[in-house]
Amino acid sequence: MAEEIKVFRSWSSRFALRIIWALKLKGLEFDTVYEDLTNKSPLLLQYNQIHKKVPVLVHNGKVICESLVILEYIDETWKQNPLLPEDPHQQANARFWAKFGDDKVLQSIWGGVFLKEGKEQEEGVAASMENLKYLEEEIRGKKFFGGETIGLADIALGWLAHYLDIFEEIVGVKLIDHEKFPSLAAWKQEFANAPIIRENWPDRDKLIEANHLLIVSFLLLKQYRDQLEIPLNGQTPEFQLRTQSPASSMDLLFVVVVMVPSNVLT
Repeated sequence: MAEEIKVFRSWSSRFALRIIWALKLKGLEFDTVYEDLTNKSPLLLQYNQIHKKVPVLVHNGKVICESLVILEYIDETWKQNPLLPEDPHQQANARFWAKFGDDKVLQSIWGGVFLKEGKEQEEGVAASMENLKYLEEEIRGKKFFGGETIGLADIALGWLAHYLDIFEEIVGVKLIDHEKFPSLAAWKQEFANAPIIRENWPDRDKLIEANHLLIVSFLLLKQYRDQLEIPLNGQTPEFQLRTQSPASSMDLLFVVVVMVPSNVLT
């Protein structure tokens, strides 16, 4: 009996892309369900009742949520082309850098640089550079974070090899180059050019358009944060406006709900 493997994703989600890479590196066949995150399907809401977001993996009726958790499930379920080394300490090290990427690198770059302006952005750049220095030290002398082959940490940090260039182009801030971070820049190129990785990148022009609209709209909305029920903090809260002007409320809601494709953040 053939296994049923299904991935719920959005077209641009860097987190869902991790799952696509992992499954393809394992040589597995799977079905893809593309979600419109402005109009989430009943199945997605049923499968991920807590977070209500992609990615979601369904394997023979079993549901697994959260990208790093899904990656480990894939690696433990299908042993070919392992994403984690056999040595327990090396496994722990890979998990550490994967989590560091989400908790520190992504947060400082996305929330601290691309959704900020002026002095706040300068502070975000400094924090991001500090985090990138740690990655530079870790990857120095290695082809991939996983050694000679792509592993868990590479997949978790893989968004840096494509999405970061797009964010840099939109905002006009360069974070990773061969002069500042030679080893990390070399890893970016090596990872991005791996066939399975390269063949599954979302369309660059579409990503630029969607993220440019998102960043500009978010920065515009920050100007009105005193009218918001929830302060802007680099995330995507459900915006609740406090204003005396219905027209102003409608204008801002149009920017957030209609113009901004929420799936670019997932």
